[in-house]
Amino acid sequence: MRTSGKRPDVPAPDSPWNEIAPGLWMGGHEFRRGSGRLESAVVRKEFDLVQTLLRLPGHGPDPGVEHHVWPIPDGPLDGTQLAGVMRLAEAADAALGAGRKVLVRCYHGYNRSGLVVAQVLIRQGRSAEEAIRLVRARRSPWALHNERFVEYLRAGLSTARLLEELAE
Repeated sequence: MRTSGKRPDVPAPDSPWNEIAPGLWMGGHEFRRGSGRLESAVVRKEFDLVQTLLRLPGHGPDPGVEHHVWPIPDGPLDGTQLAGVMRLAEAADAALGAGRKVLVRCYHGYNRSGLVVAQVLIRQGRSAEEAIRLVRARRSPWALHNERFVEYLRAGLSTARLLEELAE
């Protein structure tokens, strides 16, 4: 079974979110239960900080939960969008350092959230390749299937940002 989103060849994940590293979770707005039924992933108070890269109404989090929203496309990003990704990764890393539980989410929880989560892992000392492997192993083999995002991570987001700004 496939999703009805923009990329019909990409299957919905089997869970709403997965822990990538201690306290750092990655997820989406919908998932498919074992029965095959598509369900909404609604965040309540499971996390201390929720970062949303694609906002859909009715998906939470509950009032009182810190919520950062930075909508970006699952495609080429401009310098401002990449700077926002870097700020989200910095905020997530700081929250983790303070012992807080963080969820980074997008539509499926594959690409946009993968970009931010991988950047958090890189900030924590992992190589880009290690971060990409860990995201795919813990979330889904579909995670970071957007090759441009993988290129951004391999180049370094600061470098990618400068290159994108030059191209504008």
